[in-house]
Amino acid sequence: MNVLFLTMAQMLDINNYGIYTDLMRKFTNQGHNVHIATPLQRRTKLDTHIIDNDNVHILGIKTLNVTKTNAIEQGVGQILLEYQFINAIKKYWNNTHFDLILYSTPPITFTNVIKHLKQKYPTAVTYLLLKDIFPQNALDLGMLTKKGIKGLLYSFFRKKEKELYRISDHIGCMSPANTKYVLEHNPQIPHNKVEIAPNSCDLIPLCEYNRNDILQQYGLPTDKIILIYGGNLGKPQGIPFLIECLKANANHPKCHFVIIGNGTEYNKIKTWTQQANPSSVSLFASLPKEEYNQLASACDVGLIFLDYRFTIPNYPSRLLSYLTQRKPIIAATDKNCDLGYIAEANGFGFWCPSNSVAELNKALEKIINNDLDAMGKQGYQFYLNNYTIQHTYDAIIRHV
Repeated sequence: MNVLFLTMAQMLDINNYGIYTDLMRKFTNQGHNVHIATPLQRRTKLDTHIIDNDNVHILGIKTLNVTKTNAIEQGVGQILLEYQFINAIKKYWNNTHFDLILYSTPPITFTNVIKHLKQKYPTAVTYLLLKDIFPQNALDLGMLTKKGIKGLLYSFFRKKEKELYRISDHIGCMSPANTKYVLEHNPQIPHNKVEIAPNSCDLIPLCEYNRNDILQQYGLPTDKIILIYGGNLGKPQGIPFLIECLKANANHPKCHFVIIGNGTEYNKIKTWTQQANPSSVSLFASLPKEEYNQLASACDVGLIFLDYRFTIPNYPSRLLSYLTQRKPIIAATDKNCDLGYIAEANGFGFWCPSNSVAELNKALEKIINNDLDAMGKQGYQFYLNNYTIQHTYDAIIRHV
């Protein structure tokens, strides 16, 4: 079977670990021919080209910068994106018949690409991996409004979103709350079109390590519970609340907080740590993946933060690295996210609302007074039962 995967992430190699690369490897390992269309943003200085390797075919498509650039280039780049993808696929894969077309949000701007492919290959199954409910998430955080110029943008993107749902044969959501939200807010979608296709990953072997050696290497205490947050530090993560939590525990006698990542809000945390010099908080910019995995393996508890204003039920893929490393979690999220409920119901973590430092501290006390090894093992078992790459593959392949 010929599989086409459209992605906004630069993916020139599927041998790295990640929710999408792992899924593509699963398809190739099952004998399918995988075709990946991926952008090459202007900053890479790469031209459109093909990489063929056995049953993996990667089409890198030259685009403008559509991330981490000024608003004008980003906007124009997004407008041109569909035409660039359509033209490149026509040029390089015009004689390839696709049986399955996969794509994820973000973005929602692949609509015309999907329409073109569906017209050319009417028997192909189109499957949306819904990772991001836009533009509602932008509305929640105040980036868009329902009035004024931003209101026009919201209406434009909302129309795009509805059309993407309409032309997709199947929509794979990340969690039960995710599925419920999509159906309740889009009553035009047939219920049998929406299902759970969870964030999933291959199992990375546990690191063989001496915990104390690794912690000492990074200047971290060996006699405290180490809580780690790793990943994006942007507006969706509710960084002002994270900072308030760190302030309240800046000199905690039993715990130490490790924050690793980058993003638009990174400097806010950096500025606070430089001014306050907290004894129980360490901040690192992004580490190479191997170094991050090694440090994460030496920590005891995983942290997840989401802005309390969200009305959409996000489900961060960061959870997977904690579960596979057998780490219990504290999830500080909005009340619509079901991650905290799932964690507590299955014994691998605690939830608190992401607008109450007092509730976060209560969750912290629960963690301190629990058997972290037992909770970590329960989380790992939950991963095996629900979030292996096989689970997502099975959800998709049964429709083909």
